[in-house]
Amino acid sequence: MRPLTGITVVTLEHAIAAPFATRQLADLGARVIKVERPGVGDFARGYDERVRGLASHFVWTNRSKESLTLDVKHPEAQAILHRLILERADVVVQNLAPGAAARLGLSYAALASQKPALIVCDISGYGADGPYRDKKAYDLLIQSEAGFLSVTGTEEEPSKAGPSIADIAAGMYAYSSILASLLERNSTGHGQHLDISMLESLVEWMNYPLYYAFEGATPPARTGASHATIYPYGPFPAGDGKTVMLGLQNEREWEMFCKTVLQRPELAKDARFSTNSKRSGARAELRAIILEAFAALTAEEVVKRLDQAQIANAQVNDMHAVWRHPQLQARKRWREVNTPAGVVPALLPPGSWEQAEPRMDPVPALGEHTASILEELGYSTEQVAQLRKTGAL
Repeated sequence: MRPLTGITVVTLEHAIAAPFATRQLADLGARVIKVERPGVGDFARGYDERVRGLASHFVWTNRSKESLTLDVKHPEAQAILHRLILERADVVVQNLAPGAAARLGLSYAALASQKPALIVCDISGYGADGPYRDKKAYDLLIQSEAGFLSVTGTEEEPSKAGPSIADIAAGMYAYSSILASLLERNSTGHGQHLDISMLESLVEWMNYPLYYAFEGATPPARTGASHATIYPYGPFPAGDGKTVMLGLQNEREWEMFCKTVLQRPELAKDARFSTNSKRSGARAELRAIILEAFAALTAEEVVKRLDQAQIANAQVNDMHAVWRHPQLQARKRWREVNTPAGVVPALLPPGSWEQAEPRMDPVPALGEHTASILEELGYSTEQVAQLRKTGAL
């Protein structure tokens, strides 16, 4: 038995934030019914064709779901959607354009008056009120608004994060908030409204640089792949042209780094580098010393010294190397998931269950489950066919 077996989620979702949240609910055993537009579906289906013709984002965030196609602007489709929610749903999730769900009668106020135990999770760029309420929001725009770009990149140019971190942050807070709401409902019998903002989710992740810049202090500088305030902490080239990522966290490690890795123990007492703040302030000078020491070594030799000194280090992997990562292989973290284009590998979600593995069922084709869901609600084959003719499905 998985933790959310018996819970049904109806979701009107697109892109990443809501699909990522609901996929994780599905991982835990929830039944997730994904409502999509007939003919096109979730627009993330068309982002690319990298997974045997399927979109990479979509394959990642939509396994283990059922796809129901409804034209939610069609009166008969709206009636079906409301029946589905009132008769089946424990949770409703949506990240439609601002105001769209309310216009469809899917606000918490409208639904909870008919079904008080319902949990409704709205995910938006900026939240349900305030001057930015109606602004459209995409991941890069939120990275900009949240100040993420101001501390990410090089001194010359800001840079976005590679993954969609604003979407991921909002998806994670939606996921955890829904779990908390389900626990609370077990005690009270009542659902609640969750208002998840991408901006607030990412700003929460930005609290270290915010506090670093507290009361007008200088914000963290953009330092590429190096840490903005701890040094040495980042990538360093070895003599063979390969790069080693390393990081120091305290004075004991600095002393061991000087003695064992640089083989210059006198640097540990050098006043220029006697604290992390001083090392960070003198990073150009210290970097030159480190590069001089590494120039005579291969990356493998540098790593050997770092391991000997118990200094944290890592390889700078590309995506192909991550697919083959020995730690993931050793821990048997890869599974297979069916898609409309065949079987693909999928990473087992973080965490583990002793009684049952996470649910990892197929990625649905557009509208794959429309007929079966409607039949479950009591529609005959003839009625489903007629609904298709009217354009409701």
